[in-house]
Amino acid sequence: MRQRVEEKKDYYEILGVSRSATTDEIRSAFRKLALKHHPDRNPGDKEAEKKFREISAAYDVLSDAEKRRQYDAYGHEGLRGYAQRDFEGASFEDIFQTFGDIFGGESVFGDLFGMSRRGRGPRRGASLRVEIEIDLKEAAEGIEKIIGVWRAELCEECDGSGARPGTKPQTCPECGGRGELMRSAGFFSVRQTCPRCGGEGKVIADACGRCRGAGALRNKREIKVKVPAGIEDRTRLRLAGEGEPSRDGGAPGDLYVDVYVKEHKFFKRDGPDLYCELPVPFVTAALGAEIEVPTLEGRAKLKVPRGAQGGQLLRMRGQGMPVLGGRGRGDLIVRVAIQVPTKLSKRQEELLVEFDKLDAENRKGFWEKLFGG
Repeated sequence: MRQRVEEKKDYYEILGVSRSATTDEIRSAFRKLALKHHPDRNPGDKEAEKKFREISAAYDVLSDAEKRRQYDAYGHEGLRGYAQRDFEGASFEDIFQTFGDIFGGESVFGDLFGMSRRGRGPRRGASLRVEIEIDLKEAAEGIEKIIGVWRAELCEECDGSGARPGTKPQTCPECGGRGELMRSAGFFSVRQTCPRCGGEGKVIADACGRCRGAGALRNKREIKVKVPAGIEDRTRLRLAGEGEPSRDGGAPGDLYVDVYVKEHKFFKRDGPDLYCELPVPFVTAALGAEIEVPTLEGRAKLKVPRGAQGGQLLRMRGQGMPVLGGRGRGDLIVRVAIQVPTKLSKRQEELLVEFDKLDAENRKGFWEKLFGG
């Protein structure tokens, strides 16, 4: 049987802050840890890369007032159905671009590691991640779900420029539109992101009244998700282009849907096969019979062989889960649990005593074989 993965870590613990921490304290903690675990400062260190993704995900939630309220109230469960940036699947460059402004002119995610934006093409929009939960029957049949996703979308008023309609962003006077500055330090020249424009090369003199210069607004969109039949617990689906749009003409990000399958009260799953334990009366087990067994699709007939033993596994072909992306189905494997009556009538007791006497010879033969006499 497959085991569930370990529970997610607490975001406050990841950043090393208290649950009452201010936004500035959370920002400062993230900045410190990001510098420490930055992959370019720890080349080839997989643990540092993992830690860097963890602290980025934690900061993304705790720095957003709405996400933080949901997390404080319900923990990780409160974020299910709520789109989050996909830090597990994102490239480090995407993460750097997402949080680069937190380091200001020092530009730790850019110039300090030789990752200047100069000469780059349009940046791709941010990819998002959302979680949904379905039951085992829905996983067997496949299902279409409509989910509400909050995402930043380009402001229709200014077409994403951030400038008031009729005006345009102006070339940054500090860097001349390059997005970076050169600082001399003795024999060396240090390239830094322009602190005024944040590396964009443009500044907004007259901000759009609707988005206040951000160029984007948070909107809730309903998106249809097709969950295929046979999907397994913790499978990730990718919806291309359903993430956030690019601010500078690049391709939109993707939406990743992590599907969780709830445990069933009767069936246990192992790949395409299902397992269950079924009580069988001891008379039925002794004499054999055809009985009804619950399945995900209703009921089916199972032949219990004569002399079935407790713990014996009986296989029902094709009564399991569909094979994801393939043909056929798994099997339903029934474990026999001998059902012994707890209350007997006098007549039933008499018959059992008589049966026990008749069966004594069989038991005697067993002991003789075991001990040789």
